[in-house]
This record gives sequence, structure tokens and C-alpha cells, in this order.
Amino acid sequence: MNKVEPSTLNALTEHENVHKNLSVPQLVEEILARKEGVLTATGSVRATTGKYTGRSPKDKFIVKDEVCEDDINWGSVNQPIDEGTFNNLYEKVIDYLTKKDDLYQFKGFAGADEKYRLPIQVINEYAWHNLFARQLFITPTSEELATHEPGFSVISAPTFKADPEVDGTNSETFIIISFKKRVVLIGGTEYAGEIKKSIFSVMNYLLPKQDILSMHCSANVGQEGDVALFFGLSGTGKTTLSADPYRRLIGDDEHGWSSNGVFNVEGGCYAKCINLSKEKEPQIYDAIRFGSVLENVVVDDATRLPDYDDTSLTENTRAAYPLENIDNIVSPSVAGHPNTIIFLTADASGTLPPISKLTKEQAMYHFLSGYTSKLAGTERGVTEPEATFSACFGSPFLPLPPAEYAKMLGEKIDQYNSNVFLVNTGWTGGSYGVGKRMKLSYTRAMVHAALEGELNTVETTQDDIFGLNIPLHVPGVPDEVLVPKSTWEDKSAYEQEAKELAMKFHENFKQFNQASNDIKQAGPLYKG
Repeated sequence: MNKVEPSTLNALTEHENVHKNLSVPQLVEEILARKEGVLTATGSVRATTGKYTGRSPKDKFIVKDEVCEDDINWGSVNQPIDEGTFNNLYEKVIDYLTKKDDLYQFKGFAGADEKYRLPIQVINEYAWHNLFARQLFITPTSEELATHEPGFSVISAPTFKADPEVDGTNSETFIIISFKKRVVLIGGTEYAGEIKKSIFSVMNYLLPKQDILSMHCSANVGQEGDVALFFGLSGTGKTTLSADPYRRLIGDDEHGWSSNGVFNVEGGCYAKCINLSKEKEPQIYDAIRFGSVLENVVVDDATRLPDYDDTSLTENTRAAYPLENIDNIVSPSVAGHPNTIIFLTADASGTLPPISKLTKEQAMYHFLSGYTSKLAGTERGVTEPEATFSACFGSPFLPLPPAEYAKMLGEKIDQYNSNVFLVNTGWTGGSYGVGKRMKLSYTRAMVHAALEGELNTVETTQDDIFGLNIPLHVPGVPDEVLVPKSTWEDKSAYEQEAKELAMKFHENFKQFNQASNDIKQAGPLYKG
């Protein structure tokens, strides 16, 4: 068996052609010189990723060794790969990259709380990938850089294609985490999101071991200092709803919750920008400027203006920009304990209420369930919404068993008296193809009411299928919108869709046998 010696990685990082920590302007120049992307009229860089326009979950592995063997929740999400296979592939990638004329290196941090942050380095063969890493992670000061010792390294070689029969992968693409070697190895895909999410997976393993809840959520702070969390999978509205002109942004996607409060894992935002407009999402729209990375966004050849409505490349168009591009942020990205927790779902069945207040037991049930409809483009092969249950609203990124994260959340809800709401940003008036997406203005009004405490004592009605408590009145929202059945013309079709979804909840929850009876009984009332 070949061994991955530290000297091998050192040889790569000390390679004479590695560009160490280039500034944003220098990276932009490199990108244009190498024709990896184009400069838009806003000064952002547009790059395309070929056939890989989303994550490749079936190509993600964790090395099974004595360091993590007993910890990982092994299965279809956390697929094991043996040390020998990883080491052989690692040596191939290192040999491949050291023969390249140019490599790019970024040194920075994951984790805004200095007590818990992880020093990282990202090594790329593409300059635009390095600019992406610089915008998404936390950039060190010159003093911090002088003493920076990477605790984890990401090595990305998108033009290296694996041979599944020889290299032990499922395809030409691979994303492999070795906790023993403190390395993430990426190859065969140009989709930059793999770089970001691999470090998130690493933090989801390391932080709970320090008694910190790692969370797939966005977070912001109100004018009175109240903190809100927004849990949800991609496409449910985490970034959009947390970018609020009346609240300061902590972060849009990944956070830790320690005994001191909440802190951002990242230093930037990776926002979906399909159908983006200044009118609907002004903060995100204005944040896309010089040095931002537009991924798979179509740009007009003549005007060099982005066309955010064009889905010809993918619906999963993205913009990566630093937090500093948003005016009202919390800096550094740390805050107190959450007062309000929002679970976001984009329900394509159109039957879940647009907002409901959850009991403690319902909160635990829906956190473990993590229901949403997977939206087109987020993963390869997904072309229309698919019902999915992703434990803790982030199963693809959770190395540990979901119950461990859920237990920590329940303890913190109890300790800090957080109010929890389930918000459906999906369809209303019918299922996908019949109804329409919930108006953003309505969702914003409901979220604001929840954050301001206006729904804590409001009159509610219980949904007779899902058992959820629905507010009867929310300022700025028509009453009939609040009760899904009232928005459907075909009431019998609603009943059928709702009952089918309820049964999907029950079927999915069978995997959580260790949950208490109180939590099990907090699911849908309809049981078939």
C-alpha cells in the first residue's frame, strides 16, 4: 500500500509554479488571461462548468480508517472507500498536478469564531476556482497568514478523470474526504460547489466533537439583537430570506452554535441567482460586483450583461461573493443565541401550510424529517421537483448519525427557549404544474411576523391531516392563503395529495426508531 506522506503534499504546495494567495484583481487577470471566464459589465467573472452543473452525491466518499470508522453514519450518503484506494488515487492526482504549468493556492479559515475556526488551504488548477474559494471562505490578515498552518487541505483537479475500474470510484468524478490525512481530494468535476460543501462536511464532523451544533442554515440579527436561523436545502430560500434590509446578515448557508452563540462557517455567499432581479432581491443583486463569480450564468455577448432568467445551461445558476459586498452584515460573523428558528421547505405538492408554529416535539420531528422537494439543477439529473427527506435539512453533508445533531438542537431549543416555525416556500393553489410558487412578498411577511413575535399568541387552527398549527391571520397576507385547502379549486385532489404526503412522512420516519414516542407522535395526524 502506498502511503500519503506529508512531504508529498508539501511538494505540491511548495511547487515553484504555485501562486500563493493572489489578490482578487490578480486572480481576475489570471482568469481572463487563461480564458477560463469572461468579465461581465458588473465586473464579475462568469465561468461555466461543462456537464457538471450541480453536486455529484453518488461520487462522494469518506476514507474508512481507524480515525473515523466508528463515528461515520456509513451508507449511500457517506460511502466508504478504503485507504489503499484513496492513497493510490491521491498519488496519481499529485503527480498530475505537479506537471501543470500553473497551480493556485488559497490559505484561509472555516469558522468565524476564532476559538473554533479551522485553518484550511485550497489548491486548484483553475484560477477561477481559487477566486471562488477566496470569496467563500474567510481570508486571513497578513499577520494570520504569516503563522497559518493548514488543518485541512482541499486539492481540486477538475481535468483529472478517474478510471472507475482501476481507481475504485463510481465514475470519472470523485470527492473524497480523509479525516486521517486531513485532505479532501476532488477530481473530474468543474462544479465549484464541491469545494465549498466538502469543507462543510468536514466541519460537520469536527464541530460536534467540540460540543458545537453544526447547521445547514442561514442566520441574521434584528435591530434589537434578536437572532434568527433559517434551515433548508438548496432552493428553499435560505439566502433570499436571510438577506433582509431590516436585519444584519451573519451568513447564508453554514453555521455553528456553541455555548457562546452562533457563528458563520464561511466568509461569503453562494446564492442561487436564477430569475434574480433587483426588485425582488436587491441585496443579492447589488452584491454581485467586481470579483464576484457567476457560475453557469448566461451573459449577453454584446452588452456583457448577465441574463439571470436564462436556464439554457442549468437552473442551478450561482453567484459567489464575499459577505462584505452586502451592506448590513455582522462583522465578525458571530452573534448570540437564536430567538427564532425557521425550517424552510419548498413543497411541490402544494399541501403544507405556508407557515405553522411548531411545538418542541414537532420541531424535532420535522428537523429529523428534513422534508422538501428537491429542485431542478441542484444535483445532476434532477429536472423537476422531487419529494425528498434530508435529515436535519442537510443529510448530504452530515458524516455523523442525524440523531446526534437532532439531540443537540433539542437541547439548545430547551436551553434558550427558541421559537420554531415551519415555512413552506413551495407551491400553493395546486401541486407543481397546476398551482404556482408562493409569492416571495407573502413569505417575507410571514417570516417578519414570526421574527417580531407577532405569531407567538395569534389564534391558530390545526390542520386535520398534518396536525400543524396554522395562524389564522398574518399581516400582509390574505387569510385564504394561510390554509392550503382553501387555495385549491379541486378539494378532493388536495385531500389525495395531502394524504399521500403524510404517508411519505410516516414511511420516512420509520428509520428513526430511537426517537421518543412524543416525537414520533408529533408527525402528521393522518396515518392511512
